[in-house]
This record gives sequence, structure tokens and C-alpha cells, in this order.
Amino acid sequence: MSQTLSQVIAGAREGRYQPVHVIVGEETLLIERAVAALRRASVGDGIPGFNDDSFDGRGLDAGVVVAAARTMPMMSDVRFVLVRNADALAAKEQESLAAYLEAPSSSACVVLVAAKLDGRGKLAKAAKSSGYLNTAPVLKGPQLRDFVLAEAQQRGHTLGPDAAQALLDSLGEDLSALDDAVERLSLYVGPGQRIGLEAVEACVTRVRTDSIWTLVDAISVKNTSLALGAVSSLLADREPALKILSMVSRQLRMIAKMRQALGSGLSKEDATREAGAPPFKARELERAARAFTLPHLANAFRVVAETDGLLKGSKRPDDALLQEAVLRLCTA
Repeated sequence: MSQTLSQVIAGAREGRYQPVHVIVGEETLLIERAVAALRRASVGDGIPGFNDDSFDGRGLDAGVVVAAARTMPMMSDVRFVLVRNADALAAKEQESLAAYLEAPSSSACVVLVAAKLDGRGKLAKAAKSSGYLNTAPVLKGPQLRDFVLAEAQQRGHTLGPDAAQALLDSLGEDLSALDDAVERLSLYVGPGQRIGLEAVEACVTRVRTDSIWTLVDAISVKNTSLALGAVSSLLADREPALKILSMVSRQLRMIAKMRQALGSGLSKEDATREAGAPPFKARELERAARAFTLPHLANAFRVVAETDGLLKGSKRPDDALLQEAVLRLCTA
């Protein structure tokens, strides 16, 4: 049976691995953790290159990989063979590796890493049918929140739901940035201490999540003075305009998902989960979803996209561009 990448990492940390792992996805942090854990589980922390081989799939002859996998390990029970960019292998070479998957060496751990793999190809089919396929899709919504909670727990901390949300609001879907932030928070609060919203605001970002919601709420009811006051407050805290816009965009996407989920008949709680928001945001998210009309949302996303382009390429002051965007959002 195929495993998730989290299962692969957990198993490898306990010394368990398969003769072949075909890892497909774009979550670089998790993929690198899996590769490191599988290498350690199979060959330990020995001298690099002694019982392990690394290849790049671009222009690679699959026969070299198979030969390395079938070479007897020296003073060890297992060899570790890694192929990065396996999706760059020519179709013929992928077929050769697919044949290897049917009878892999028991004295090797072969890891093939690919961003994408054609599901119609022989390698993908062989990996799936043999149970060697491990996917690493980009984490979204609740999965991201579970990730930061797990990272905190592994370091001996509990992470408050509002603190977790503030991290996601600030750093988005970048797992490396989230992992780095949790590490800094761990050092900031001290061993075993709870990580709360105050720590996140002090250590990771000065942006207050409630300020962003105040801004978005004001936009939803077209309260221009309140919206301009909220954005001016955020700018006064020296937050980059592009970062504020990114956070507003994220909240708008949540609202759009919430609106769609409520429209399909889901309860407030289930709709909140579907939108990728924590349970304590259910009430205000529902309020915002009911306040935004479809034309208003469509216009909001258009304004955000246009402003993003201007902030990245215009010579006008960022503050002025952001305030102008807020005016457009409130008056459209």
C-alpha cells in the first residue's frame, strides 16, 4: 500500500523503509526530510559516498542506477541509491526503472524523487501497483495548521489556535519559513512553554490578525473610513504594503471558499473547516461571507491582482498604492 510522506518519515525514523520509494510532489521541505530519514535508516551516519549513490535524472542511463542498486554493500547490509529529477528521465529509462521495481534488490533502498510523474507512464503505474509511490502534494488549509502544530509539538510546545493562524496569515504556505518561525518561537518562549499569539506577534510578525480582519470586514460592508484607518494603522507599524495585500488576499480566498461551502448547504462549522480556517473564526467568517456579494468578491480579487502588479513594478509609493486599492475595494 502506498504511504503518505508523513508515514514514510515516521517509519524511517523508526528504522523502517521499503526497497523502493518513488516520491512525487513539490513540498521540498518534507521531501528533503524524507530523503534524509531514509538515508539514515538504511545506511546510518556513515561516510558519505561509501554505501550511497546520488544521481540526477537529466540525461541519466537507468542501467547505472540499477547497477548501483544491485551492487553488494560494503560492511553494511544496505546501499542507499538516490535519483533526483526522476521525471526528467527519458521514457525508455523510466521503463527500465519500472522493470526494476518488479524485482528490487533486498540490499538496497532506492529513492526516486520527481516533482511530477505522468500517471500513464510505466514508472508511475509500477510505483503505484507495487505500493512504492509516496506523494508530497502542497499542503493547504487544515493540513498547514496541522503541520505547524506538529512542528511545535515535536519541540515540546503547545501552540494556541490563534497563534497558529497568525503564523499562517503572516507566512502563508512556505513550509520552510513556517518551520524556521516555529524554531525561533521555541527559542523565544523557552523549553516546554506554550506558544501564544503574543509570542508570534513579538517574534515573527508585528501584524495583528485582528487588524487584517478589521480591514477585510470594513471592505465587506464598504466602510471606507474604517478600512482606511485599519490599513493606515498597519502601514504605521511599518508592515510592507505587499505583505498586507498578501494577507488580505488570503482572507478573501477564505471568504470565497466559505461562501461557496455555505451555499452548498454545509453547516457553519463544516464550511469553516472547508475554507481552511480554525473553528474560532467561524462566526466572523460567516458574517464576511454573507456580506460579500459575488460581484464584490470578483472585483476584490481583480483589484488585489492589479495592485500586486503595481506594487512590484510601479514607481509610485507603496503606501499610496495600497490606500488607493482600499478605496477601490470600498467604493466599487
